[in-house]
Amino acid sequence: MTESPMAAAPAAESPIADSTLAGNPPRLPVYIGLGANLADPRRQVEQALLELRRLPQSRLAAVSPLYRTAPVGPADQPDFINAVACLETALEPLALLSALQQIERHHGRIRTGRRWGPRTLDLDILLIANRVLEMPGLRVPHPHMHVRAFVLGPLADIAPPGLEIPGHGRLGALLAGVAEEVRAMMPLPLRDDAPRFHSRRCGSL
Repeated sequence: MTESPMAAAPAAESPIADSTLAGNPPRLPVYIGLGANLADPRRQVEQALLELRRLPQSRLAAVSPLYRTAPVGPADQPDFINAVACLETALEPLALLSALQQIERHHGRIRTGRRWGPRTLDLDILLIANRVLEMPGLRVPHPHMHVRAFVLGPLADIAPPGLEIPGHGRLGALLAGVAEEVRAMMPLPLRDDAPRFHSRRCGSL
């Protein structure tokens, strides 16, 4: 078992099953990509993970290690800190999107319209179970996730074996296509002041 600075402790029983048995809306596994490259980006990501833990009707189930990655797009910007989290949530997709955008704003995110530019915090919904969605402001699976090493590498740390990316194939095959880029990613060592939890793989989709 590896340690991640922010991965949630394992539960005795599946929270997804528990919510269904209790008559509550079922909680679906949602993979969320996190990235930042401004204003102490590592702390931005760590604090965002703490805020994900506090979302209603949700449980932070797993978090990948944090990685330092080269920027995609404009090169005149700092390296990014990236991670992927698995949130088990009963929130509707657009409600979850709104909550994530509120966290981004809390971290000073200003959308300038510059594509792939620097930002204090980026929270992207990557997958919602095995759903394919086209909604205002939201596409699932997230566009381009299937070719992004900074997404696929951390995702492989916490996803179940054989995870299928709808419309694109299995995670393992996609990961092989960006293997060289993944090897260049630098996992960050744990800091003494970072919260520590045992990491685990997210429940099967």
